[in-house]
Amino acid sequence: MKQYLSAYILATGLVLGSCADLEQSSISSIDKDNFYQSKEDIETAINGIYQEFSVDGFYGMYNNQSIYINDLQSDYVKAGALTNSAHIRELSNFAIQPTNLFVSYAWEEHYTAINRANVVIDKLTDASWLDEQSKQNYINEARFLRGLMYFNLVRYFGGVPIVLHDGEGEGAPRNTVDEVYRQIVDDFTAAEALPSDYSSRDSKPSSLSSSAMLSKVYLVWAQTLTDEGKASQRDFYQKAIQYAQKVIDSGKYRLIDKFIDNWSVDKKNGPEHIFSIEHDHSINANVTGHCTFGTNWSDSEPVLLATSDKYYTQMDPKDQRRDGSWAKRIYNPNTGADFEFTIPRFRKYIDSLNFANPASSGNVAGQSTNTTVIRYAEILLIKAEAENELNGPTAAAYDAINQVRRRAYWSPYLNIQNTPSDGSSLDLSGLSQDEFRQRLREERRLEFILEGQRWFDLVRWHILIKYVKANTPSDAETIGTKTTKAQNVSKKNYLLPLPQNQITLNPNLEQNWGYSGESGDGPYGSEYE
Repeated sequence: MKQYLSAYILATGLVLGSCADLEQSSISSIDKDNFYQSKEDIETAINGIYQEFSVDGFYGMYNNQSIYINDLQSDYVKAGALTNSAHIRELSNFAIQPTNLFVSYAWEEHYTAINRANVVIDKLTDASWLDEQSKQNYINEARFLRGLMYFNLVRYFGGVPIVLHDGEGEGAPRNTVDEVYRQIVDDFTAAEALPSDYSSRDSKPSSLSSSAMLSKVYLVWAQTLTDEGKASQRDFYQKAIQYAQKVIDSGKYRLIDKFIDNWSVDKKNGPEHIFSIEHDHSINANVTGHCTFGTNWSDSEPVLLATSDKYYTQMDPKDQRRDGSWAKRIYNPNTGADFEFTIPRFRKYIDSLNFANPASSGNVAGQSTNTTVIRYAEILLIKAEAENELNGPTAAAYDAINQVRRRAYWSPYLNIQNTPSDGSSLDLSGLSQDEFRQRLREERRLEFILEGQRWFDLVRWHILIKYVKANTPSDAETIGTKTTKAQNVSKKNYLLPLPQNQITLNPNLEQNWGYSGESGDGPYGSEYE
């Protein structure tokens, strides 16, 4: 495993052109051995961890990477005609290779952030000059961020090397999936000791955001089909419920009335946000905002768009998530009239406050939009899912999922509660366990459009191949650029390949099954559909 041990980013620039392969800027660094002399030094070092979330411009972890890996690898998002990058098309068509740059940057950026967290933890553990409360807060903040990095890595690659101290890791073999999850739980559990009001910004962790992440970790771990995941499945579901309930009972978070406000640049750190990645287009832009709306008011295909308009037309117009997630028409300040798209754009990353500003061209509209890691709606759906898997569709499961549905059908403009257009009941009831499971999965699909969730969900439910083949639009249904998703998806796509350059550097790393020409089902049994 390649070492990324010394640099902390002090400043980084972002150069934006088309959504293609971009040249990367060099990183400024500091001397970690002589640096930790004050709280200001510590905070600068911790900021170095956060900065890794949005370095490398186009390939940045939370600039584009999470969306490109997790949404392009699904049925409903494709690479548009303006995509001139083979790396994007590989993701879009389930043809990903070990040389894919998104895969390489994912590995490198996550391990760089992990090592920066390790340096902070190592340096502060014996820092006698620092008061104990501050020391523990800084260490636990770093542990939260390290836990988040390992949670991403284990879902991307499976078992990965666990590196917990500066200077370690070279030549390290892969740990098991269960071992990685134990480390993730240890880190987030430690981070629960943070104050609940550690920061006024949701881009900094707290005790409650740690509990929120634990609820999600235990839900996912319960579904991994590993030895410990299967043996402790019921216990893990119960823990997912308990941690979700802790967040709910705190009263700190709530569903906001207007769904789209979760992505408004003037409403950051709102009551639904639990943990997010901060973006500012002049510093660390969310490049997804460019890649979904870079073609502005035209029918030219941006780099990220839907495979078909069916995802918009099939949604209930009374469900505010339709127009909060899709832009079928949007006001064009250049003409003074609405422009209607043949294929709707992704609405969450269009900054309607700023794209009409003469100082902010349409190309940067959305690049100040924060990336949501976890929000309150997901806590409710985690509770509903875990409760149903553990005990069937209980009253608690119905209450949690119906809160999300009621918000979806709330009219924030008329201040009234709508009900579905087909006359069905707004509140779910009377379902079998499997019927509830399917409705829960549908609610997640509708709720988290282009939030970096979909591939993770299809993988953990073990339905990736079946779902993509059944739901990807046919060539006749697809508008514009065609895809080969349904033809290419296979069991190897349940994980990403390890980057080829890392295997070259560390021969103790073994490539994931299917990426070296293997055929058949490999380690994936009949449970993986």
